[in-house]
Amino acid sequence: MRIILKDDVKGLGSLGQEVEVAEGYGRNYLLPKGLAMAATAGNLKSLKNEVGQKSRKIAKLKGEAENLAKRIEGIACRLVKKAGESDKIFGSVTSQEIAEQLKKEGFDIDKKKIYIDTPIKNLGAYTIPVKIHPEVTANLKIEVVKEQ
Repeated sequence: MRIILKDDVKGLGSLGQEVEVAEGYGRNYLLPKGLAMAATAGNLKSLKNEVGQKSRKIAKLKGEAENLAKRIEGIACRLVKKAGESDKIFGSVTSQEIAEQLKKEGFDIDKKKIYIDTPIKNLGAYTIPVKIHPEVTANLKIEVVKEQ
């Protein structure tokens, strides 16, 4: 069965690509999920329109994400935590705490987009990557200070 992909499908192809798939896979999965359409001349023409619109939308979202990344990199979050005498904090800094601090600063970032590769268990300054868009990552500066 020849189909045209309406979205990227892992292991099969990307948006706008014409591929050959098994009848059952195309009819029972790809077509009902809206991931593909039958490969006809009319569908190919309409898909070119959709691809153009989608690419403009993606470019706009990427531009907005880049602006947001610049704004995020321009701030420094300060987290106040209880700590022992050796500057070791009780517990660790979580992505949830960073997301809440960003919300106070006026940024609505999901905690799943904040990547803490090694647990933050000491006082000090850290740089945390925040993935805003698949192609845009901002580096957030946070400072963990001792509670007085």
